[in-house]
Amino acid sequence: MSSTEGPAEGRDPGLQPERTRLAWRRTTLSGTVVAVLAVKTALHGGTSPLGVIACALCCALWLGFLLVAHRRIGVLATGAGHPGLATRQATMAVLCTVAMAACGAVLVF
Repeated sequence: MSSTEGPAEGRDPGLQPERTRLAWRRTTLSGTVVAVLAVKTALHGGTSPLGVIACALCCALWLGFLLVAHRRIGVLATGAGHPGLATRQATMAVLCTVAMAACGAVLVF
């Protein structure tokens, strides 16, 4: 590298985009397990209106997170650099995750 060339110009991104895609996939898989367990918990031992509502909400939140993850994986797969996560997408991912945890807590207790 010459003295006029900055560190970013010669940077090789390596496997970072691939690791990020795999992390999004793992997180989506975890969310899928949570949604399936929510359905199982809501249907175990009879159904209650609160359990059905919490289960439906958990599944809807899972679909929202799946949408964010799918879009992010698609952006990373294009190979056009490594753009940061948009604030709106990050907010949606966090809200879906926290709300799914709350729904899980409602179903357990």
